[in-house]
Amino acid sequence: MRPLNVPTKNEVTDQNKQIFDQLESNLGFVPNIYATYAHSKNGLARYMNFANGKTSLNNKEKEVINLAVSEINGCNYCLAAHTQLGKMNGFTEEQTLELRQGKASFDDKFNALAGLAREIIENRGNISDETLQTFFDAGYSKENLIDVIINVGEKSITNFLHNITEIPIDFPEAPELTVNQN
Repeated sequence: MRPLNVPTKNEVTDQNKQIFDQLESNLGFVPNIYATYAHSKNGLARYMNFANGKTSLNNKEKEVINLAVSEINGCNYCLAAHTQLGKMNGFTEEQTLELRQGKASFDDKFNALAGLAREIIENRGNISDETLQTFFDAGYSKENLIDVIINVGEKSITNFLHNITEIPIDFPEAPELTVNQN
């Protein structure tokens, strides 16, 4: 049994209660993963500032990265959440499944981005020159590269949090990824 529960609003600091209120206002609820960060007096605010910081990537590009990284890191919570967020940002369920594999046959630019994100996490940042060149050839910049690396790190933190705590998933379960999918 894992030692961490999902704290309720009356179990967290006043600062975290304010963040819970903001999340409830914006999302309609406090996702369990965010509530879990609130075990730390400063952890939730720190994570929210990091995750919501300015970036050169748009929401769709961030979901490409989130799906590829969460698949490699084996985080069922983030796969469930980002499958839903991916759909909200215009991807089909089939496309989310492909993005989880680190590819996007439906879009060359997303394919380069998904491949880069997959290779960064699989190889702990030791990517091939070919993968990097493909990323730049797809129209991405050096600024985008830095923002991808930051996004990979941010998503990995949440992946690790869920993999360690195994808190309940409060999003619809992501479909299984099968070997036969393209």
